[in-house]
Amino acid sequence: MAPQPAPPIEIQPPALLSWSGRPELMGTAHQHDDLEINLVAEGGTMLYLFGGEPVEIGPGSVAAFWAAVPHQLIASTATRAYWVHVPFATFLGWGLPDALVGRLLAGTPLIAPPSAALAGDPANFAQWAQDLSGDRPEPRRIAMLEVEARVRRLALATPGQLATPGQPVQQVTSGDPTLQQVLTMVRHVAENFREPLTVADVARTVRLHPNYAMAQFRKVVRTTIVDYLTRCRLAEARRLLVTTALPVPDVAAESGFSSVSRFYTAFGAACGMPPAAYRRENQHDQPR
Repeated sequence: MAPQPAPPIEIQPPALLSWSGRPELMGTAHQHDDLEINLVAEGGTMLYLFGGEPVEIGPGSVAAFWAAVPHQLIASTATRAYWVHVPFATFLGWGLPDALVGRLLAGTPLIAPPSAALAGDPANFAQWAQDLSGDRPEPRRIAMLEVEARVRRLALATPGQLATPGQPVQQVTSGDPTLQQVLTMVRHVAENFREPLTVADVARTVRLHPNYAMAQFRKVVRTTIVDYLTRCRLAEARRLLVTTALPVPDVAAESGFSSVSRFYTAFGAACGMPPAAYRRENQHDQPR
């Protein structure tokens, strides 16, 4: 049977929402224009592939990241978690410190361990899920103020308290050579997407034949190497559109696209609007 083509990249539109439940593994990497905030409330660990790195969120930990970066939950022993999505423009409109915004837009999550957690986190996340699922304006407004305050407190954690992507994740990855190979390939794509890359280049990093490398990659990430490469380039393009005044052709080149026409096609298909419109919708909210 011939391999099925990967589905077209579709970046989910931003939405203000919150919910809880048992984490379910993601079929493929995805992206959405939100600040995503996670709390692992019960059970064990959630392991994401995030921007080329394994990111582990342990019990009691709170994490916040810019979800435009391709991310995928690939392993989990958690039994209950909470999620909050804050639209990108709303997040930028908070006027957070430049260092914090820069860290998130650069694709580095904020992950506070249980030692830096707040005693009220589980109750607060549960309340936000209730308030943001309804349509009453005042509870939603209160929830948003509290979410903003929680992110600000998260940013106050000292650098030593915040976990760093790429740290060992033996709890969920040990003994799985395929996963380790795929992590190496994903990391190579994330670090080199601005350069011309081929499947053979990526396969060479793990000393595999390109066809076998593609099969192993798809087994874990559930998409193709080329698809993941395009996702990384789109995330960088969106970052540049919001944080710089670079002309669109320069954004395309800096993001690794081989031509402006390919950039316009990929960006429009994934984001539902041309790059200039995306910039107009978001850049005015960027803190100065």
